[in-house]
Amino acid sequence: MKNCNQCLIRTLNAMKELSSEELDRLALYKKVVHYKKGDTLIHEGQMINGIFCIMSGKGKLTRYNSMGKEQIVRFIKSGNLIGYRSVISNEPASLNFQAIEDITACFIPKTAFEDMLENRNFSRRIMKLLSEDLKQANLFITNLSNHTVKERLAETLLKLEEIFGTDIEGNINIALSREELSSIIGTASESVIRVLSALKKDGIIYTKAKKIKLLDKARLQQIAEGITT
Repeated sequence: MKNCNQCLIRTLNAMKELSSEELDRLALYKKVVHYKKGDTLIHEGQMINGIFCIMSGKGKLTRYNSMGKEQIVRFIKSGNLIGYRSVISNEPASLNFQAIEDITACFIPKTAFEDMLENRNFSRRIMKLLSEDLKQANLFITNLSNHTVKERLAETLLKLEEIFGTDIEGNINIALSREELSSIIGTASESVIRVLSALKKDGIIYTKAKKIKLLDKARLQQIAEGITT
């Protein structure tokens, strides 16, 4: 969409703080880009010269550990802004950003983004995002250290439904392989398969291929919190 003032996606992120005049200026510089499922928009270690505002589609932020295994750090959906930390710090990207569905995004050059930061309310919201990113990174490390695979998987399933919602059949509205789920929680895919089977047997979830439906979220929350009955 060329006219940023008419874009509803901007109401989902910090750009809702921009004035009509600022949005008109932004429209002169931003570019609508399209990526196919599997495309990598940002590579770890890459210097990037702008940020992405995701219009449609889903993606994942990943890094590779010392063994070369992919670790999924966070999922991205429409409305999310990507790349602001690297642009602000003028440092290489610390994560990869890959499309897990076809993605349409607006690419905002660094100079235009820096102009946006002159807006105090916009800048404040970006700082809040940076703070939230740090908080989530700390929680991720804590969960790996202090929680069992079953607890981490339960929390992840609840979080995925919170982020992506459900489809018309009540399944979490994102299709993930067992390998991707294991990458999220930092364990072997065999462990994920075993725990999913146990949760399904207990009637807490239902699975079919890559689709997962949460049948007993209260019980799943108890598991995530380490509460045993």
